[in-house]
Amino acid sequence: MSTSLSNGAPSGALPKVENMRVAIVAAEWNGHITGALADGAVELFKSQGFADEDVEIFHVPGAVELTFAASQLIETGNFDAIIVFGCVIRGGTPHFDYVCQSVTQGITSLNADCDIPVIFGVLTVDCEQDALDRAGGKLGNKGTEAAETAIKMFDFICKVRE
Repeated sequence: MSTSLSNGAPSGALPKVENMRVAIVAAEWNGHITGALADGAVELFKSQGFADEDVEIFHVPGAVELTFAASQLIETGNFDAIIVFGCVIRGGTPHFDYVCQSVTQGITSLNADCDIPVIFGVLTVDCEQDALDRAGGKLGNKGTEAAETAIKMFDFICKVRE
């Protein structure tokens, strides 16, 4: 999920998809940021014609728990894509590195081993302002970009399986 340097928007138009169900998992830690990311994703889905029942939101305590939650949601078979939102802010201890490594490796493993895309919407930032800038601030909303990525990956899967 990368952005263009020109305007901050992902490249390419969104495909029109039907019958897509999405789970959003947001960490409660730094909830004012993860909530804004989830709101951005929901707004994008609504703008694309998704019904309320097509998008379910779940909460877990922190970023490390995102992998477990995503794995459990995959197991249900009820969703076509899962988006995880977390926010890890660098501090004065190595905790930042451990959390970032854990969630990154966990989500990468799920994407390698499972048939449902798990979209990585975890902000790993130096300070709270960096996160706020990316959760609806001057750099846009990475939650919106995560929703766009989920739609594009669902479309990709549909084309591959045709």
